[in-house]
Amino acid sequence: MYKLIKRLIDILISLITLIILLPLLIPIVIALKLTGEGEIFYLQKRVGYKNKYFDILKFATMLKNSPSMGTGSLTLRNDPRVTTVGKYLRITKINELPQVINVLKGNMTLVGPRPQMKVDFEAFPEYIQEVIYDAKPGITGIGSIIFRDEEEIISNSDLSPRECYVQIIAPYKGELELWYQKNASTYTDLMIIFLTAWAIVSPKSELHFKVFKDLPKRKN
Repeated sequence: MYKLIKRLIDILISLITLIILLPLLIPIVIALKLTGEGEIFYLQKRVGYKNKYFDILKFATMLKNSPSMGTGSLTLRNDPRVTTVGKYLRITKINELPQVINVLKGNMTLVGPRPQMKVDFEAFPEYIQEVIYDAKPGITGIGSIIFRDEEEIISNSDLSPRECYVQIIAPYKGELELWYQKNASTYTDLMIIFLTAWAIVSPKSELHFKVFKDLPKRKN
């Protein structure tokens, strides 16, 4: 029953989002077309449900060849590969909105583990790689909320960006997504959607630890 309700919520909220935000999306499309490299959308292979690859859809916020430049799949604070318009889209998370199309197609859901590029997926401990995508990947999730400042963490770390991701971020993010699978419910999903919106308004908030008192704690 939970999976059926989850799918109905996915479709309903995705359609409402598209209708309500259409007046906002049109100016964004025009701004992207007239700035940067003129790219509007960005398709990228990501690891998805049952570890199968799919194409994720985003607004283009970085230079087309960015995965082969600088820190590769990892983005730093004030990353020079991010376009001027892209910077604001990333701060507000508006760059993720086109993924409602992925949700309507059924290869993503609103709430679930974020789909990773292959190189970042392989940074997870092996036992996490085996099960993390037993849940369908989501536009947002508990890992996305807690690591909303991931770019800042990587930028401020004494480790290299890749070492920081492998040693600090990936293991904890994986544990968070395992927690989600154990606690998945309509209530959990709705609270994560609320906390995602709350994190945009109050990015330093730790409200998620008060709402979900049994969340794994950071080890670093």
